[in-house]
Amino acid sequence: MNGLSKMKKMKRKEQGWIWRERFGIVCLILTIISLSIAITINFRPLYVLDIDRLGILDYVYLDKATLLKNFDQLMNYLNNPFNHVLQLSDFPSSKSGAFHFYEVKRLFLLCYGVLLVTIIPSALFVFRLIKSKRMWRLIRPFQWGMIIPVFFGALMAIGFDQFFVAFHGIFFNNDAWLFDPATDPIINVLPEEFFMHSFILFFVLLELFFFLGIVVGKRELKNI
Repeated sequence: MNGLSKMKKMKRKEQGWIWRERFGIVCLILTIISLSIAITINFRPLYVLDIDRLGILDYVYLDKATLLKNFDQLMNYLNNPFNHVLQLSDFPSSKSGAFHFYEVKRLFLLCYGVLLVTIIPSALFVFRLIKSKRMWRLIRPFQWGMIIPVFFGALMAIGFDQFFVAFHGIFFNNDAWLFDPATDPIINVLPEEFFMHSFILFFVLLELFFFLGIVVGKRELKNI
């Protein structure tokens, strides 16, 4: 009876670890996704490069420094939960345009919220995997994770216009994102190509994080 009791106890313990491991993997993937988004949307050098690469200054009567000042004002509004008013020095906004940026702001803050909630459990989970030499458990889920950016990257390659429209259809339930340059001239300095480059950066970051996890896991397997 004692042997049977011990076996049941060990089985319950193993099942408990399996569920904790699954929860940890989900947390870690959410951390990776939200961290990749946070890095992407705050990677200012991308916009700085695109100003020249895409000839954005050709569409406005502003110099580069002034344009970047307005860009920073926009990002401050989108990132700062205590900044409730969208106010750009050189770009007026319509009611519809301001509402869209408000919706974007909510998505930004949701992303930061997910990152804050999951990053500590994820760090503890990774620490436990390292300590118990179970980093190899990340190999399979991360391999599946690497397929996702490839799939969406293929959709982008087929037609970014359709991808971009579908993206807005999923995350916004209105057409406020369809800016009129006459009332929301900010759209002239936020070309579609810039968003395409942002998506590419996001997918590259995802691939790098997942690839790193796979490499560490496989290296550990070799040493077992």
